[in-house]
Amino acid sequence: MSDLLDKKARSERMSRIRSSGNKSTELRMINLFKEYKITGWRRHYPVKGHPDFVFINERVAVFVDGCFWHGHGCRKIPEENSEFWRKKIEYNKKHDNAVNEMLKGRGWQVYRIWECKLKKKAYPIIAEELLNLLKRTHSSGN
Repeated sequence: MSDLLDKKARSERMSRIRSSGNKSTELRMINLFKEYKITGWRRHYPVKGHPDFVFINERVAVFVDGCFWHGHGCRKIPEENSEFWRKKIEYNKKHDNAVNEMLKGRGWQVYRIWECKLKKKAYPIIAEELLNLLKRTHSSGN
């Protein structure tokens, strides 16, 4: 099916869409934090790069990346309008890398997790990785 809007109108409409409370990612991460009694996190904290969660005292930024939007191999690019989607996803990947480098340059540690990896059975592994990172950064004085 072809788009009924021209490129400019489609872009304007899409720019108004905002993410909030994504149950498949951010809310699952909150459940993990609660289940493993991981405290000290803040959501929507105003840090450049817009991490999903931050641990301010430890200077740890947590991103829960959607597999499609951030180019994980578990999701395929749609055949229709594939060039547009390929460019969009490549831009997102480059942006993610730039955000990682910018945050690291400012003394932050970055923890990224793929949406598809955020499953209940993986919670113990994710919690252990995150707690180890928080301990390391807290003990090093960052």
